[in-house]
Amino acid sequence: MIRVIAILGLMMNGVSAAPEGWQLVWSDEFDVDGPPDSSKWGYEVGYLRNNELQYYTENRTENARVEGGNLIIEARKDNLLLGSDAKRTKGVKVAPITSASLTTEKTKSWIYGRFEVRAKVPAGSGTWPAIWMLGTNIREVGWPTCGELDIMEFVGNEPAMIHANVHTRDFNHTRGTGRGSKIKADKVTEAFHVYSMEWTEDEIRFFLDEKEYFAIKNDGSGVGSWPFDAPQYLLLNLAFGGSWGAAGGVDESILPVSYLIDYVRVYQREEK
Repeated sequence: MIRVIAILGLMMNGVSAAPEGWQLVWSDEFDVDGPPDSSKWGYEVGYLRNNELQYYTENRTENARVEGGNLIIEARKDNLLLGSDAKRTKGVKVAPITSASLTTEKTKSWIYGRFEVRAKVPAGSGTWPAIWMLGTNIREVGWPTCGELDIMEFVGNEPAMIHANVHTRDFNHTRGTGRGSKIKADKVTEAFHVYSMEWTEDEIRFFLDEKEYFAIKNDGSGVGSWPFDAPQYLLLNLAFGGSWGAAGGVDESILPVSYLIDYVRVYQREEK
């Protein structure tokens, strides 16, 4: 009876019932217009990685806002005047292109679970939106030893493909040993789709609209292959250009472009 009441409560609040065997433990339905909920999300700031063209901003609603039931992450060509933080700006005084990267690094992390995001990705050459996770020990051990789980990556120059990737110390793209897969997807830039991952102590499985298309198993060889018995935090970002996003070209004339996220939900196994 308690579970029935809980499910009805979720449905009345616009949240669908949890998948069988899973219990909802954290979510953001993005139903209050304005800045993203600061109790759930923080920001990465600056020019960060992969030679990407965007500068990630903090608390700037032009780049990240909740509107009409969606989180909107927007990449813009707006020549933002930057401050004097050389570490973040890399000596650049004006950022031609801006965007946002939201993270739960300082608010929430998880070990194991089902991670589900309903989103619509932006079209065009240069776009590179993602849903991904990093180990909370990244400041101590660095990347890729901390482990990275890419629930969804999309690059605008491959408009019919969705990618999932897993990076660890021994298996990552810089060593040519990366583990991942991709799936052909229909109208991902025109409609919302559900991107999800189920992570247990034994394996990690990736889905597009509940269709599984990639999985890796814990081979028992240790942290070089499987650092995924430790907490990870979540990131949502829209990159533009960069080592992968620019492959095949970049079209800055398409800016601004928007990445829409309808919800983020985290489930964990029900106790028996």
